[in-house]
Parts: sequence; structure tokens; C-alpha cells
Amino acid sequence: MKIVLAYSGGLDTSVICRWLQEVYDAEVVTFTADIGQGGEVEPAREKARALGVDEIYIEDLTEEFVAEFVYPMFRANTVYEGEYLLGTSIARPLIARRLVEIAAETGAEAVAHGATGKGNDQVRFELGAYALDPDIRVIAPWREWDLTSREALMAWCESRQIPVDFHQGEKPPYSMDANLLHISYEGGELEDPASEPDPAMWRWTASPEEAPDTPVTIDLDFERGDVVAVDGTGMTPAAVLRHLNETGGAHGIGRSDIVENRYVGMKSRGCYETPGGTILLKAHRAMESLTMDREVMHLRDELMPRYAKLIYNGYWWSPERQVLQALIDASQHVVNGRVRLRLYKGNVSVAGRWSSSDNLYDADVVTFEDDGGAYRQADAEGFIRLNALRLRLAAKQGRGY
Repeated sequence: MKIVLAYSGGLDTSVICRWLQEVYDAEVVTFTADIGQGGEVEPAREKARALGVDEIYIEDLTEEFVAEFVYPMFRANTVYEGEYLLGTSIARPLIARRLVEIAAETGAEAVAHGATGKGNDQVRFELGAYALDPDIRVIAPWREWDLTSREALMAWCESRQIPVDFHQGEKPPYSMDANLLHISYEGGELEDPASEPDPAMWRWTASPEEAPDTPVTIDLDFERGDVVAVDGTGMTPAAVLRHLNETGGAHGIGRSDIVENRYVGMKSRGCYETPGGTILLKAHRAMESLTMDREVMHLRDELMPRYAKLIYNGYWWSPERQVLQALIDASQHVVNGRVRLRLYKGNVSVAGRWSSSDNLYDADVVTFEDDGGAYRQADAEGFIRLNALRLRLAAKQGRGY
């Protein structure tokens, strides 16, 4: 049997690799994705070789990640439960796609992942895999084995001389997941929702109190809802997000502390740093405010919570998400122009917005000065009376709620 394993080179997936070899008598193919998590991914190659793996895939997917997943999501101003910018959720469909593709390339019958049976990621990986290959087999060792603690994993490694070079020492205080959009922190002291995070926990962002005393101003150029240039310099999607992460992080942008509702039924507390995403969201809304039709915007905003839930719950590859995406993308052909933002001590504020070709803002109509007849104020009387009709009829009947 041949199995493609989503492999990080860390303790969990190293144990999983050997476990699959022993329990399933499997030939394991490892896949390691660089989606901007930071640090080197190449060491995973030597670790996989030490475990007897012959077919090793290590791929830089940062551009695909931002262009094909992050940018489409931000065209909808997507936020889950009012706060979460879906940094972990949006990475999973890309990894699931490559797992399935590599399985086809190598003739593997199954794919495997290291997500636990308590979390959302198991759902996201597996829904994605089945949507892309209905006949694929998915193996989730955390739902099968009895290695239920870090200590048990380390003992299992030692009994088989598995080369995990960082399994000694103190346990990391948090479970962390990072990619080019965000870094998340869970577990440890964060499991108490009343406990304030240790200031030393944050890795990407300065604290707002310690951020520079001088604000920075940046210009973002949009084409069809996507940022294509920063301060007049054209950039690829991944380069845009990397630049915004660095600039926003330095100015304390993008920290959040959330209790969210997992798809599997429990509430979970997590902390996130999403500096570039926070800036993108603010800028995109500002650009749309100038260029998008009111009713199109309101319709999209009504659909956004449903769209966010689909991504959070793992339905990126579902037909309903794809239909919603088509509507969202169709709304973005007018979202073109420039937004100027000011970053200062954890805050992002709009300092200006321009659109030469798609601007719906008409200064002659909205002015408080003489508009030269562009708007007949007397027309408002009939408009108000018609809209008040049902309210007046209800009031005459003495209805109340």
C-alpha cells in the first residue's frame, strides 16, 4: 500500500510516518508545503530520508496560496464570527488538493494527515480530499492509535530510534500554526479564556504600546478587487502579503484574541496575528465604498457570513462555495483604484481613496453647497411618504411589537 502523508518533519508527523509504515505496511510518500510559515522546510527532506522515505515532495506554494485562495476570500471581506480572518482554514484546501494530486502522480491509494480528532482541520482535509477524489482513502492516525500525549509520542520515537531532533526539553507553551496570512496560538494557558496572553507570546507584531510613535502611510492599488501594487510598485500576491505583514507587524497591526465555535461542536479559544490580512480587509472595504453599487455590496455582505462558514467548516471545494465565488468575483470588476492607509499603534485608518474609471461618488450630488440642480430635494417628500405608508397604517391600528 502507498500513502501520501502531509509531512512537516516535526514530532507528530515523524511518528505518523513510521506508524504508517508499521501498521499499514505502507510505502509512504511525504509532502511538505511551504506556504509562508517561516523557517526552513528543506530539513524535512533529510528527516524523511532517515525514516526510509524514497519519494519526497517539498514545494513552495506561497504564490498559489495567496493568488488562488487568500485573494478570492478577501474579495468577499470574509470574517468568521465577526473576528477571525480564517488564516488556518484557507490553507487547508490547497494542501488537500496537492495531497490528492501527488497521490494520483505516484499511484498512491490513500492520503494521511496529522490533524487530531478534536479539531476542524481533520474535517477540512478530508472534505477537500473526497471532493477532489471521491475514491481516495483518508487515514487519520490520531483517531486510530493510543498515543494520546506528547510523552507517549516521544517514548514511541525513542523505542524506534526515530530522529526527531527537537523532541527533548521543555514542551512548547502553545500549539502554533503559521502561513503567509497568519500565525495562530492555542493550548497551554490560553485554554483558560479569562487568562490574558503572555506578552512574550506574540511573534509577528509589536505591541501597540511599543510600536513607533510616528505613523506610516501606504498606498495600495487595486485591480478587480485584488491588490497589485504597494506604493506604486507592482508586486505578486505573495509579495504584497509579505510586505504588508512586515509593515503592519512593526506597527502593532493584526492581533486578535477569540473564542470561536468549532465545527465539531466545542468552543475554542485562540489568539491570532494577521497584520497583512487586517490591512487588506480595511483597504478593500474602502475601495469598494467608492466603486461598488449599493445593492450589490449589500447582497454580497449578506452572503459573506455563509461564505465564511463554508471556508471555516472545510467546504472550499463544494459547489455552493464555487457558486458564491462566481457571484463575488463578478462584483469585483469595478473595484479598481487606489487606497491610502495610515498605520499607527495597532490601528489602520483610511487616509484617502481614488478611482478614475469606476468612481460612483459624485461630489456634485452630495455637496451641501449649491448643486446646480443635480438633485431635486423636493423629490424626497414623496419618497418618504411612500416608505412611511405601512408604518402609518400600522400605527392607526395601534399595532406594536
